[in-house]
Amino acid sequence: MKRARQKVVVENEAPQASKKSKKQKTCLYGSVFGESELHASMDWGSLPHHVILRIFQFLPLVDRARASSVCRRWNEIFHIPDLWRRFEFELSQPATSYLKSTHPDLIQQIIKRHADHLQYVSFKVDSSTESAEAACDILSQLVNCSIKTLGLISTAKPSFMNVSKAHFASALTVVFVNSKSLSSIKIDDTPLDDPSLKVLVANNSDTLKLLKMSSCPHVSPAGILCVADQCHGLKELALNYYILSDELLLALSSEKHVDLEHLRIDVVSENPGQVEFHTIKKQSWDALVKHSPKVNIVMYFFLYEEEFDAFFREETPVTHLYFGRAVSKAMLGRIGMNCPRLIELVVCANGLQPLDDELIRIAERCKNLTAMGLGECEVTCRGFIEFVKMCGGRLTQLSIMEEVLIPDNDYSLDRLHLEVSKHLGRMWFPDMMPTW
Repeated sequence: MKRARQKVVVENEAPQASKKSKKQKTCLYGSVFGESELHASMDWGSLPHHVILRIFQFLPLVDRARASSVCRRWNEIFHIPDLWRRFEFELSQPATSYLKSTHPDLIQQIIKRHADHLQYVSFKVDSSTESAEAACDILSQLVNCSIKTLGLISTAKPSFMNVSKAHFASALTVVFVNSKSLSSIKIDDTPLDDPSLKVLVANNSDTLKLLKMSSCPHVSPAGILCVADQCHGLKELALNYYILSDELLLALSSEKHVDLEHLRIDVVSENPGQVEFHTIKKQSWDALVKHSPKVNIVMYFFLYEEEFDAFFREETPVTHLYFGRAVSKAMLGRIGMNCPRLIELVVCANGLQPLDDELIRIAERCKNLTAMGLGECEVTCRGFIEFVKMCGGRLTQLSIMEEVLIPDNDYSLDRLHLEVSKHLGRMWFPDMMPTW
């Protein structure tokens, strides 16, 4: 009996505590919102219009579609134009991709009811040609669009390259002709061609500010010159090095052209030893920098060591350098001598020769350097500390793998991090290779 009584007491105490807590919370909420507002907030159907719209904007597309079937009011909000300014079409083949594809019925609903509302649109496709062709089919139907931003993204191999050039150009032309207000376009790894660029310029020259078109083999220097001559508001341009020319840089430096903010250049070799890279004259680089003194010139290198001969033999105003493959000591030495505007340098690999002298020369001559990353390279601890000492606190980013640093008679790895931290003015440690 005692046990039973004790059990009853224990079970009765918990609800009382819960009730008290609940009462306290209710009083707290009531004091903040007022009793009537509290009851209203408990009714999801009575939420203010702008609140429901904001919730819908955060929901994934599938959940948003499900929520639209809750009631008539929510379905009406589901079709408000503001909710369809930004949209990403995901197109994939279930048998070969992990991506969730946008349902075909929803795509047709968007084309039918919201094509004229779309402003920021991207297409994400998998590696299949069928998905890229489906993206082109959708583009062809956007005849009432007013798109400002367009992005075509292949998540694996560039599947858009497998689409016929005529089909791709025809689909893209629909958007170029009908939008009239395109400001940002990212169409890397696509069969874009010169006639398509001319259509783009003819209809959007006053609004185009950003154009990323790396790895578009059907575009010639003449095609990009047309863009440079006509799109006077262009702020950012990304292209392959084979399109870059003295004529293009001079066109970007003309008086009628506004200041370019970013020029991104991919220098890629697919067949080692079979591609000879041309040299850009110093006078052409100088003209660009004189016209746009704050321009960031970003170069991504994916070359083999024997293919670097054409680069950095004289002063080049590059600001950001990324080497995705091994680069020689001689090449890094040229960078230290001829890249005075350098801000960031990332070296994926070098070899087994310490880079002490090259880093010190870079620290001496590249007075704007604020970020450095080293992968499979070698630097003595003493040489690395000397480099950091010369750069000082302006090195805001310093990413060095621990395996890069070679202990010497003066510094161990334990002492190195303390010394480097002192010169940087903040705590610093080398990066560790993850083990799993």
